Amino acid sequence: MPTQAPAASPAPQPAVGARFEAVVLPWLDAAWNLARWLARDDADAQDVVQEAMLRALRYFDSFRGGDARVWLLAIVRNTYFTLRAKTLPEHLLEPLDEEAHPLPDEQASPEALTLLAVDVGSLRQALERLPPPWREAIVLRELEECSYKEIAAITGQKIGTVMSRLARARERLKLELSGRTGEARRHDLR
Repeated sequence: MPTQAPAASPAPQPAVGARFEAVVLPWLDAAWNLARWLARDDADAQDVVQEAMLRALRYFDSFRGGDARVWLLAIVRNTYFTLRAKTLPEHLLEPLDEEAHPLPDEQASPEALTLLAVDVGSLRQALERLPPPWREAIVLRELEECSYKEIAAITGQKIGTVMSRLARARERLKLELSGRTGEARRHDLR
């Protein structure tokens, strides 16, 4: 029986570690930022980022190019929810009901016009009070400057859902920052 000569091996690839550092590590700050806003605690965010980076390195061979930031942020998000699911009781993991949080009237109010003058501390506190899916959408869009398409890819949601969450989050932030929190909470009850 004839034997075949072994096929020539492909040219050696650059070391995985060096490629990983070049492609993924530039987005470490974005990963930290998303993890911090999701976890709302520095220590938990460090755990999320550490686990996410390990997962990213472990599965780096599955990265087929494209936007490494979106790929990494999706891993960070999934890691956060995986770790959170292990630590929270089941009843706290219910998804946000978009229908129960309708958009309030979009009329511009004098309070909304003062949003530009709000200090960073007030904004941070208002972001902390947002429901997690809304906070996540705002952080990805406004702080990480992701497109709607990128946010949809990161969160696994439809673009329409992303847009809806952003609109609701922005309206809620306006209410929170204008001191009309009672009105904002009332909308949560519907």
